[in-house]
Amino acid sequence: MAAGAQGGLLGRLVSVLETYRGRDRVIRTLCYGCQLMGGALAWKDPAQAPVGSSLLAVSEQLSHCRTVLRLFDDLAMLTYSCQYGLGAQEDDVPVRWLSVLNNLADQLYYPCEHVAWAADTRIIRANSQQWWALSMALWGTSLILGIARSLRILAQLRRKLQTQPSGSLQTSPEALRAQAKAEALMILSNTADLANAIHWLPPGLLWAGKFPPWLVGLMGTVSSLAGLYQTCMKGSTGTV
Repeated sequence: MAAGAQGGLLGRLVSVLETYRGRDRVIRTLCYGCQLMGGALAWKDPAQAPVGSSLLAVSEQLSHCRTVLRLFDDLAMLTYSCQYGLGAQEDDVPVRWLSVLNNLADQLYYPCEHVAWAADTRIIRANSQQWWALSMALWGTSLILGIARSLRILAQLRRKLQTQPSGSLQTSPEALRAQAKAEALMILSNTADLANAIHWLPPGLLWAGKFPPWLVGLMGTVSSLAGLYQTCMKGSTGTV
């Protein structure tokens, strides 16, 4: 039985790695995990500083890898935004407009990050710090909108489960609870990412620039594991 469980877990991991989004989540988890371990080693034990520095270097390279791969995300994001449109399929107006604004922030984020990357690599002449700050502000805005959307949906799901008899629900209580769990994980993931997004903003705003590397790694690891778990569960249930 243990061998079968391990085989099932390995199969899920392989399925995740076969997709672009799944592979990105795995790279992201490794990136922040290395930053967490490297930062903790360098901070806690000076004797382990060389190992910590090596892990931080690996984390930096994985982060660069993800930045380059995101150069090809604009068209996919634009297609999704066009398909969603103004959210006519949504029954709830606040959810609709939160989603529309979220899509807009995500769509604007990519070109800003591309310009910042191109400036850093000296492909173009521009102030990369300003473009990185703008891209972080857009990412933070997207995360705040995502948290608000998930909180709204979570409140609606709880209201349905508490006030409507099981027989009158169009969706089974089990499916509603699974959706509520997914939204709760999304809130956890986005909140952890928001903490890092604020850290990467120009100094002077809240805790911008004040996180040590291990804390950035911790926030990113929490977010990444939540996202990776959702990806694995979606793959195992066949949902999108």
